[in-house]
Amino acid sequence: MRGCLHTAAAAGFALVAFAGLSAAAEDVPNDPAGAAPDRDTFTMVLDDRRVQPILGKEVRGSNAESMGRIVDVIVDRSGRPRAAVIDFGGFLGVGSRKIVVDWSALQFGSDDAPISLALTRDQVKAAPEYHTGKPVVVVGAISQSVAPDM
Repeated sequence: MRGCLHTAAAAGFALVAFAGLSAAAEDVPNDPAGAAPDRDTFTMVLDDRRVQPILGKEVRGSNAESMGRIVDVIVDRSGRPRAAVIDFGGFLGVGSRKIVVDWSALQFGSDDAPISLALTRDQVKAAPEYHTGKPVVVVGAISQSVAPDM
């Protein structure tokens, strides 16, 4: 194996990078062009105490009542999460609708705790339903620091 192995740890995760990896044509089986791809790769090990999967995770409102489950995440063109799609309301999937909430309105706790939403059930209930391919209407909470002067 050519190249060198680099390992670094920062912000709760370890990064393992394989720098300068390339292979000669004879090292790549079944390559019809006879040339190896010129790509570097890395492997990242995330600290499972600092990260958590969120799809399907329960969301609770500001007064701890169940709001539904996260079914999708909406990201901007640079890949940053902007909003979460919540399957809201209904019972056992009947009568539910998808609502989009601002990413900053979500608070993430421990892995086994539900995700908290800084909105009430009535605020989320008033939001328009999300439909794929239609304009996305996002509901969020206005913080005290950005509230308009009245």
